[in-house]
Amino acid sequence: MLTTLNNIDHAIFFFINVKLANPITDFIMPIVTSDNLLRLLYALAMIIILWKGNARLRWMVLFSALVLLFTDQISAHYLKNWIARIRPCHTLCPALNEINLLVKCGSGFSMPSSHAANAFGQAGLFGYFYKKSRWYLYTFAFLIAISRIFVGVHYPADVLVGIILGILLGLMGAWGFKKFESHILKSQKKEG
Repeated sequence: MLTTLNNIDHAIFFFINVKLANPITDFIMPIVTSDNLLRLLYALAMIIILWKGNARLRWMVLFSALVLLFTDQISAHYLKNWIARIRPCHTLCPALNEINLLVKCGSGFSMPSSHAANAFGQAGLFGYFYKKSRWYLYTFAFLIAISRIFVGVHYPADVLVGIILGILLGLMGAWGFKKFESHILKSQKKEG
């Protein structure tokens, strides 16, 4: 059973990473998956929310940071070491054209994808409260997640586990924010 699932995972990886590769994806996907760009975009989004957002959105920045902390730490420092799955770029050979490796491989393990977990954690949190923005949030998160396969550093199952982890932690963050918000509103009503 596990061998069959692993074979399916490898086949989907090759289809996305090798068969779907083209000059456009080879150019775009390394940009989409860039750690520095993603950090910059996240920081800019949070600064804009703090500057232009209402009080509710400003409080959500705190919960956004907590969700990011949990998705990143759980995926990168606990699950990856526990599962210890080798990245495709360490097991397959780019020189033999077995893989289309577009970024540095990285020294850590593969499952789950922290990029997918982080992106879907944010989509889960903000998408829960801002339903009209869900399409954009989840599309952007999906683009980040699939870029990890296109650049050759994650198998599809790694990305899928990251997506599930991110959504779960994002929704837990939304639940925590709802509890926090109801507590704050109750306190303000008592004072008023």
